[in-house]
Amino acid sequence: MSPKADRGSLDYPYLGLTRLAAQQAAADIDWPKGFNHVDKMLAVGGGQEGFDALAEGIMSWEIQRRAGLEVNAPPRAVVGARVISGFGVGALRLPIPCEVVWAMEPQWAPGPDGQDIELAGFGYGTLPGHPALGEEAFIAMKKPDGGVHFRLLAFSKPAGLIYALGSPITKLTQAGVTRSYLQAARTLAGGF
Repeated sequence: MSPKADRGSLDYPYLGLTRLAAQQAAADIDWPKGFNHVDKMLAVGGGQEGFDALAEGIMSWEIQRRAGLEVNAPPRAVVGARVISGFGVGALRLPIPCEVVWAMEPQWAPGPDGQDIELAGFGYGTLPGHPALGEEAFIAMKKPDGGVHFRLLAFSKPAGLIYALGSPITKLTQAGVTRSYLQAARTLAGGF
């Protein structure tokens, strides 16, 4: 693990908010003021096999790898695990330190529409050195009809003035990474 992941602690408000949001409908989430947010849900396949593959891909960091990120982390996403994702190319790779703030192995729980669904996933928060301040979550969902969905939740704002000045580039980069996560989820679930 990089020494950068061992420095500092979680330093943003609303710690664990994405865990609560994972079971809420998009319209019901009370996102923090002053933070940008993302709530993307995408049908990615169907059946228990598709859900299991997506859940495993999320919990083992494979979704980040398939989205093009270099990942230095423990084998599974567990609460307290520290991870450095690398964004960029070669020596121009920006280290992105995070810590897992919640993790859920596959289990049944009430879903956003009130029906019980099978859920798995985790959320991680930013650590000092990350260009943003906030949290991001990756969730596999299997609905009662067998449909498998991937949900990406995040709230963030620039971590400082230098990152705020680069905000237009950061937003474009985040949009590209979000698209990559959605494609990776489709591939993991073997879906459409």
